[in-house]
Amino acid sequence: MADTTIKISEEARDRLRQLADERGISIRALVETLATTTPTEAERRAAVERNLTHVAAANGVRLTEADLERGRKAKASLSSLAERR
Repeated sequence: MADTTIKISEEARDRLRQLADERGISIRALVETLATTTPTEAERRAAVERNLTHVAAANGVRLTEADLERGRKAKASLSSLAERR
């Protein structure tokens, strides 16, 4: 394993400690998990393309960028409603 040092604020360090403690793991394990499981932008785009291909094959419908944007807005609206409760 490689040793790496990063400089972050005390607040960020304390938050990492809290998140790690809540999961029963070390900060090192938390950061490693984040780095190895968070998809890159390219991976997210590839997943969207796979999903769009699946939807088209399964339903005979090809979603457009406008369809996706309407979905994003609907999701944001639902999230906003949930936060107010």
